[in-house]
Amino acid sequence: MVLSKIASQSDVSVHSTFASRYVRESLPRYKMPENSIPKEAAFQIINDELMLDGKPRLNLASFVTTWMEPECDKLIMDSINKNYVDMDEYPVTTELQNRCVNIIAHLFNAPLGESEAAVGVGTVGSSEAIMLAGLAFKRKWQNKRKAEGKPHDKPNIVTGANVQVCWEKFARYFEVELKEVKLSEDYYVMDPVKAVEMVDENTICVAAILGSTLNGEFEDVKLLNDLLVEKNKITGWDTPIHVDAASGGFIAPFLWPELEWDFRLPLVKSINVSGHKYGLVYAGVGWVIWRSKEDLPEELIFHINYLGTDQPTFTLNFSKGSSQIIAQYYQLIRLGYEGYRNVMENCHENAMMLKEGLEKTGRFKIVSKDIGVPVVAFSLKNKSWGHDEFEIAETLRRFGWIVPAYTMPADAKHITVLRVVIREDFSRTLAERLVHDITRVLHELDSLPAKLSSAKISVKQEENGKINGTVEGKNGTTVVVKKTATETQREITIYWKNFVTAKKSSRNKIC
Repeated sequence: MVLSKIASQSDVSVHSTFASRYVRESLPRYKMPENSIPKEAAFQIINDELMLDGKPRLNLASFVTTWMEPECDKLIMDSINKNYVDMDEYPVTTELQNRCVNIIAHLFNAPLGESEAAVGVGTVGSSEAIMLAGLAFKRKWQNKRKAEGKPHDKPNIVTGANVQVCWEKFARYFEVELKEVKLSEDYYVMDPVKAVEMVDENTICVAAILGSTLNGEFEDVKLLNDLLVEKNKITGWDTPIHVDAASGGFIAPFLWPELEWDFRLPLVKSINVSGHKYGLVYAGVGWVIWRSKEDLPEELIFHINYLGTDQPTFTLNFSKGSSQIIAQYYQLIRLGYEGYRNVMENCHENAMMLKEGLEKTGRFKIVSKDIGVPVVAFSLKNKSWGHDEFEIAETLRRFGWIVPAYTMPADAKHITVLRVVIREDFSRTLAERLVHDITRVLHELDSLPAKLSSAKISVKQEENGKINGTVEGKNGTTVVVKKTATETQREITIYWKNFVTAKKSSRNKIC
């Protein structure tokens, strides 16, 4: 007599996930399904879709950390269920945040006494940090204007046109005029002289960028400070400086400690930095540090006690995870000054190697700087080649690389750039491989006819009766107005950018 039991066909526990009905049918995408499904099937379905994402470590567009040590990964998972805002429930986590604030403040040379605590807070990222710093500047300026009996309804901030979009968000959300210093060809950061000229009595601060998103370049905060000190003396104003060190704040102190950009400059009142960039922590954590208590208006700080004890809070978010705060403290004590310096030196050396490899092709002009964030930004030398940076970026995706191509802001929109961000996990071997693959792409494009954009522009001009810039003159005659090489390249670049954007949009449409 056989005692074993034959499983029924309905016993899902013995079925292969890929043989079950859950992978044979399309699941609801935008409405909750009526019935539950097994956890194995739910995991497999989601995991399979995620395979179509790009590989984070080959995403050279992002400044955000994509690798941490397994020990830190474990700390993160062990604290994934802790809500940071419950300070009374998790006092050690709160203490770790305070330690991070003080460590970073000392790194930025805050003028603190022997036992004086730094003024700062952990945030979800530099975007929230910038919002908080901007609010502090706005409120302090308004209070001063009210005390003087002057209008306080038209605050402005002076920045370069190269600022990250979070500055535009702050200006729009909190009703502050954003006065941008335009860029120019071969000068892709804010000009301190022009910035100070734009400062008026309504300027709540000048925002300097330590590590431009466009090409990694550091702006000259020292010169900005000196020029602003002189203007403040003449006008009687006290216009301060905020340094957006989202990318460069964890780089400059280790590679160029003598560079003056931080609280050593008297007008620098607050600094933000992204822990999830070169702070070497997964997204998202940021930090904002103030020079002193006087630079953070007390009325912006809320005090709550319904979580157990009196808790001061100055954030735009309330509930948030504790994992990234703990991970930041891990990195600070695990690596120390020596470890961070070694990581940043390695990133810088790999950036220089990549730069040299690109220069050897003879095809590119490097637009990034040696002193700055380890970013290599480059553009094509030959603008009449028939292919452009957008096409190189698209072709590189076939090899797994995500290398962004973009146009510069006003007044340098005709310049197109490719950018590679060198992070901790980008090795020398990967840098060499990238140069090899870029070279292969160039050779491949050399064998192809010029892309369609030039032809389409010509056809469009012909249809409009404006071939090569021809216009109708007097008595029906045709006058030829030849376009410059820059004008032609600008038209080609704009067309191709729109073409690629439309192609991406159609590929990402919800269906």
